[in-house]
Amino acid sequence: MTARRGSWGAALIAATALVPPAAAAQTPPTGLRAELAQARAEIAAQRRQIEQQEARLRALEARMGTLAAAPPPTQPAAAVAQASAAATPGDPATMVASVPSTPVESVGARPAERDRPPEVAVLGSEGSVVTRKGQLTGELQFDYARADRNRALFRGIEIVESVLVGEFNINESRQDIITASAALRYGLTDRLELGVRLPFVQRWDTSVLVPVQGSTNNDAAREIDSSTQGNGIGDIEMSARYQILTGRRGLPYLVGNLQVVAPTGSDPFSIRRLATGEATRAATGAGFWGVSPSVTAILPSDPAVLFGTIGYTRNFGRAVDTVITPVRITYVKPGDALSFSAGIGIALNERTSLNLGYAHTWAFGTRTRTSLLDPGPMDPDFVESTSRDLQLGRLLFGVTYRATDRASINWSVEVGATDDAADVRSVLRLPLILIMPK
Repeated sequence: MTARRGSWGAALIAATALVPPAAAAQTPPTGLRAELAQARAEIAAQRRQIEQQEARLRALEARMGTLAAAPPPTQPAAAVAQASAAATPGDPATMVASVPSTPVESVGARPAERDRPPEVAVLGSEGSVVTRKGQLTGELQFDYARADRNRALFRGIEIVESVLVGEFNINESRQDIITASAALRYGLTDRLELGVRLPFVQRWDTSVLVPVQGSTNNDAAREIDSSTQGNGIGDIEMSARYQILTGRRGLPYLVGNLQVVAPTGSDPFSIRRLATGEATRAATGAGFWGVSPSVTAILPSDPAVLFGTIGYTRNFGRAVDTVITPVRITYVKPGDALSFSAGIGIALNERTSLNLGYAHTWAFGTRTRTSLLDPGPMDPDFVESTSRDLQLGRLLFGVTYRATDRASINWSVEVGATDDAADVRSVLRLPLILIMPK
């Protein structure tokens, strides 16, 4: 009996150990609550870290947007690898910096300068870029022109070849003009520019007339040499230029030009003359107002540039009072002129370009009204006459060199291609940006 009671007691104790107490199942342990609070704090810290990383990403994107116009610098492979190794995993800034950049190929002009037409030396100020808003450009120009003409005039009867009976005159004239001028151009807007040019003229005129009276009887020739020179302020030029097209979508750059010439130089009709009508000094101005509208088109076709200009010059006549024996000149209306030019420019490198072209001007005849100093009873009160038209053709050659971002050198040469044109003309222009736009 004693042994049986011991076995039943052991079984009861084992059963009691296998059944958990009710109080332990109903009350949560304190350690679980602490672990839950710690997990929530870690989630909040991770959320704040993600927000900070998102803010840094937005800042990097804004910075990359401002630098999008400029090509990224090329990084060596070793530097990229070193930056990648030193980067902190998960850091957006180091992830962006560790991406190896590749060189960007640049074709044509930079986007910021797509609205700036290239400069063409042979077109003078009409071929230069339109001054930006707020920019002031100064320019020095030196101009030399030479005209040498020889004409033989015969009034009489030609009996047989080389046998002339009458008056045979040989007229030789030479003209040398050196002009130094200063100009200012200011940009009112990015498309509209105003300018003014003040020239100083030094001029030499030489005319030799050799009349041969009765060429067949060996009369002695009398040579008449009338040479004059003059210097002083020339005619002031005022200009306005507007860029119509900006050269986008395959269209050319189109610039409208308007030039007004004021007669500020010495008037050729007010110069003192001798009794024979010869001037005592050379005039430095034309003596008339003139307005010249024109349009310039420039079409880049890398590495060449095609250009062309068409324009019209309107000259205004006026009353004068000049005596050249045996007549008195009372009214002069210079002929208008129609002009055009075309050519090609070739870029030799980033700073130097070469220009070749042709220009032609059709100057209509000058209308003059004269009256006789000693009219007869049958002579009219006045006579109006119109001189012949002039055809002025020139071959153009020019070089442009951009010395700095502010200064460039333009040199052009014109060679006469027709009898009426000057033999040669050479122009050196030195534009310099005085005030850069902000």
